[in-house]
Amino acid sequence: MAFTRSAGTRSRVWLASGAGAAVVAASVAAVAWNGGSAGASGGEHAAGAVAATSAAGFRHPGVLVGKAQLDAMRSRVKAGKQPQKKAYDAMIASKYADLKRTPKPRANVECGSSSHPNNGCTDERDDAMAAYTDALAYTVNHDQRYAAKAVQLMDAWAKVLKEHTNSNAPLQAAWAANDWARAAEIIQYSPYGAKWKGAKRFSSFLRTVYLPVVNKDRPTTNGNWELIMTDATISIAVHTDDRAAYDQAVARWRKRLPEYVYLKQDGPLPKTPPGVSGKAATIKYWQGQSTFVDGLAQETCRDFGHTGWALDAAVHVAETARLQGLDLYKEARPRLTKAMEFHAQYDLGAKAPSWLCKGSPKTGLGPVLEIGYNEYHHRLGVALPKTGQLVTSKRPAGASYFLGWETLTHADAP
Repeated sequence: MAFTRSAGTRSRVWLASGAGAAVVAASVAAVAWNGGSAGASGGEHAAGAVAATSAAGFRHPGVLVGKAQLDAMRSRVKAGKQPQKKAYDAMIASKYADLKRTPKPRANVECGSSSHPNNGCTDERDDAMAAYTDALAYTVNHDQRYAAKAVQLMDAWAKVLKEHTNSNAPLQAAWAANDWARAAEIIQYSPYGAKWKGAKRFSSFLRTVYLPVVNKDRPTTNGNWELIMTDATISIAVHTDDRAAYDQAVARWRKRLPEYVYLKQDGPLPKTPPGVSGKAATIKYWQGQSTFVDGLAQETCRDFGHTGWALDAAVHVAETARLQGLDLYKEARPRLTKAMEFHAQYDLGAKAPSWLCKGSPKTGLGPVLEIGYNEYHHRLGVALPKTGQLVTSKRPAGASYFLGWETLTHADAP
């Protein structure tokens, strides 16, 4: 596997294969990190992550956060800039950053509906989120104890977990896989990566235990399932340099998003997945909603919580694709921006019309719009007043399930 890294105006190429590639990239990162000097902005050059491009064409680090975001995050926290400083402080004070955490792996994680039964479900999600949290903390503070803790958590689960079972298995696997892949990507392409002897085993773990479960179509479940699973698929694909899985994730995203968020151009009824056909079945699938307007989502009248998960998962896929040079954001701009503004207005207290969820939608998106707002408003200059008001009111975004510290990583991110 070949890795290419830019060093100032020069370009160097290292040739390696398998786990050796990670060691080479990590060694270069260590040189860059230790040799960085303070810049005028108060940040440091080469703030930990080393930019690399694999033979498969993937840019690393490139799962939800890339080198530019990681560098900006650290620079802003070190300079005491908001909202990153407050977000970082909240993260470090959370249970997920506890350096005394003991991993709780098990061979079979059994999760039924709403995690009943809960045989390892919470433990797996929490340990995965902790690994990602520790990776972000290490990026900011350069304290190797956090990197070591992330590795301890990843190695423990990679040695033990064999399967996910019961009805919630695909969703549970996706929740955890998203955070595992983000953590692994940051650690592997950092100075600590050279010390991570289990990196190759962990990549295999993601490919064999998680990818077959999450890289599947789930056409007739509520749409948040397939979007979260697609988020996990593209995350694993990038980290493990799996071009086929990456292409499958992109194709699934392109199909599912129009089936999840309605636009008038779709016609009088929303687009529907296989297994849902006809007006009556469509209305039933859309939670009994029979009036369709721009930005309405398939789960809007279920509750805004699941809707927020789906919208953020869709944005995660687009953000990872952006880091890999594919502009899915452009394709999704009308659907995502209209969905964000549509739901934000009701979360801010606007009275719902009688035709919407019988006049009583269950609001509460949660802090899920930060990354989408950053792309469309900060990077592209799209006016999103309601989204902006809601995003700033929710800062700093915390962590739960597969959503973690998005104010820290993406508020006004490059």
